[in-house]
Amino acid sequence: MTGRMQGKIVKGIAGFYYVFVKGDHSADGNIYECKAKGVFRKDNIKPLVGDEVEIAVIDEENKTGNIENILPRRNAFIRPAVANIDQALVIFAMTRPEPNLNLLDRFLLMMRQQDKKCIICFNKVDLVSEKEKKQLFSIYEKSGCPVLFVSAKNKQGMEELGLLLKGKTTTVAGPSGVGKSSIINGMQSEIIMETGTVSEKIARGRHTTRHCELIAVDEDTFIMDTPGFSSLGMFEIEKEDLKYYYPEFEEYEGKCRFKGCDHMDEPDCAVKSAVQENKIDGRRYENYRLLYEELKGRKKY
Repeated sequence: MTGRMQGKIVKGIAGFYYVFVKGDHSADGNIYECKAKGVFRKDNIKPLVGDEVEIAVIDEENKTGNIENILPRRNAFIRPAVANIDQALVIFAMTRPEPNLNLLDRFLLMMRQQDKKCIICFNKVDLVSEKEKKQLFSIYEKSGCPVLFVSAKNKQGMEELGLLLKGKTTTVAGPSGVGKSSIINGMQSEIIMETGTVSEKIARGRHTTRHCELIAVDEDTFIMDTPGFSSLGMFEIEKEDLKYYYPEFEEYEGKCRFKGCDHMDEPDCAVKSAVQENKIDGRRYENYRLLYEELKGRKKY
């Protein structure tokens, strides 16, 4: 059957766009290899991975078509170049390697700046004690993000994670060695549809450099690995605005002696008092100070 269909771009490479179209059942789906119409180039619009599109099917048997229309985007990101991301999942290991909390805080900052929900996930929970788990939880329990502890190896916590991802398009990030691939593969093996078409068509171009690719977990759930995570720079934030990206500080706003207090070296600071009283975790606050100093020393061009 030929005609028009609606789907989601899951990968784009060398001028071809691979569009996932839902099947009649939640475990079905097809990938159509499509070219974009010339009208997009004329209007200086480039289809992005994550775009919801309308396609005209050229050859149903070989699953080829043309992208006719890009539906309105909920959001779009430059790095990586993707659209319609609902949330982010940031993965670190409990140990081997030890979690780099400064890097984690940078990512949370980046997501808050883009008004995106973020889920914090610590893998390899099977390798640490309950005490270590509680210590790590205490650092981020007031960060405004759900904090999950999983073991991809033992499938511990994977069901809870699956529920948080259900029906969303989630970008997944984390440094190397934390078990990110194991978690992504685990999510697929739990509820992924088995369609040869998906793996066959997407396999083309695997030899190329890293690119963005959405992985269909089910008909409404997609996950995307984010390359280049280990070197997150600071975004365009003024140092005076950094405090607004820390949910832990919110209840103390207006309680410092000085209006516009940056919670650094000012006397009678409510946030610093809260840190001393263990109402705000000291490690989160130390990372705040480091990021503030980094912003302070940044050259303006």
